[in-house]
Amino acid sequence: MSIKNTIQRVKNTRTWMKNNRQLLLLLLAIVIMLILGGCIAGEHSAMLAMVIAGVADGKHVVDEPLTTDLANETSPGLLLNEIDQQIVKVRPMATPIDQLSRCAGSKHAGSMIVDYYNVDTKPTKTTTTQDYDEPTAQSVDDESVKAEIRTAKNEMFDVSDTILVQGVFGYEPDGVTSSSQELVLYVIARGDNNELKVLAVNGKKIGDVQGCVPSIPAGTTLIRMGRAATELDVMSPQFEAMPRKAQQFCQIFKMQVEQSTMQKIANKEVGWTMNDQEEAAIYDMRLGMEKCFLFGVKGRIWDSNKKENVMLTGGIWRQAGKEFVYDDEGFTQGSIVDLMREAFTGNAGSKRKILIGGSELIAQLNKLDYQRVVTSTHTVTKWGIDFTEIRSKFGTLYVLLSEVFDECGMASEGMVIDPEYLQKYTHQPFSAETLNLKASGVRNVDATVLTETSCLVLRYPKAHMRIVKV
Repeated sequence: MSIKNTIQRVKNTRTWMKNNRQLLLLLLAIVIMLILGGCIAGEHSAMLAMVIAGVADGKHVVDEPLTTDLANETSPGLLLNEIDQQIVKVRPMATPIDQLSRCAGSKHAGSMIVDYYNVDTKPTKTTTTQDYDEPTAQSVDDESVKAEIRTAKNEMFDVSDTILVQGVFGYEPDGVTSSSQELVLYVIARGDNNELKVLAVNGKKIGDVQGCVPSIPAGTTLIRMGRAATELDVMSPQFEAMPRKAQQFCQIFKMQVEQSTMQKIANKEVGWTMNDQEEAAIYDMRLGMEKCFLFGVKGRIWDSNKKENVMLTGGIWRQAGKEFVYDDEGFTQGSIVDLMREAFTGNAGSKRKILIGGSELIAQLNKLDYQRVVTSTHTVTKWGIDFTEIRSKFGTLYVLLSEVFDECGMASEGMVIDPEYLQKYTHQPFSAETLNLKASGVRNVDATVLTETSCLVLRYPKAHMRIVKV
């Protein structure tokens, strides 16, 4: 080939490259990506290439040691992060309160003493403390439309409040014909002794005076309703809700598990290891915590042997703000409705609550022939616990037997708990610490100490209820 032809080919090549510059750049980018991709894939191929699929879509590792990274990659969730996961799994049905508090989450407490505040609702119901007699036709005058009544809780009423008088019926607009609607009063002022001065909305005509308040006997129930303002009213009586401070002590719960070296290496008929010991210890520890969380007494005592104070947590049994009492005849369809009504009304709580109780209480509930008004339906699983569901127009109860009530001599008692207002405070989260007693020269054993420092509180006492037998 002549030099002239070679020069011509080089010129042609340079012309082609100049005209196809974008194509060349694209090809160069593809080559670079392939090279980088091969390098990146090479970093992971040692792990991914050694994982093969089984006949039933399982995963098998070949020619590669099993590491934690490989286990997390091939079988997510196989390795537990901490021992608290095991706590949740150890017999949750036996310790429902402890289980619920763990699943619902806890707040960190920076001290062994927890101060917290509760805000309840303003009362809506009271009774009259003395009879109110309507004026006679001979003594009635224009001022007779104003009546003074005294109640057990005068302070719960303000000017412009309306009051429903249960059991006392009002009158039609003519003031003569008795109405099927109950009497409604309007508060216009308070007297010197805090008695209420009221007008009747649907009052009685006495003589020539229209709108008089009819007689109201002592013990009549009064229900506070909404306020009624006039057209020119700009302001209203003030309303303030102040929180109430309460206090709870955290308790240090501990459990120690030991196994001697000789026992560990000895031949055994069945596989009983330190892990089995720890599981049994966790269950016993949770059972003890459950009893303290339910029926413990808040206090501080001095241990003269250890020369230290011991702080004890208070149980939620006495923190509940309501109580339902049933008699020796047990439950009927009507008493179940009453129980549901008491549990779900007057507290603005959740419409799904938990009922735990002793074996006698649960037996009484099981003996009922549930009908359409109150139904006992299928089992539901929540927070890792299997509940039986009881539904009514008031709300739904998740029912569970708690043998802790039996062990504490309260087989016929129970408790309705609103999980939304059950709060756990943890000063020291659950932990397992290995003690090196061999190195310290104490004993030739393997030792593990389980510890948790915590307490339970009911943030809204009126949303929870005790069930007791007469």
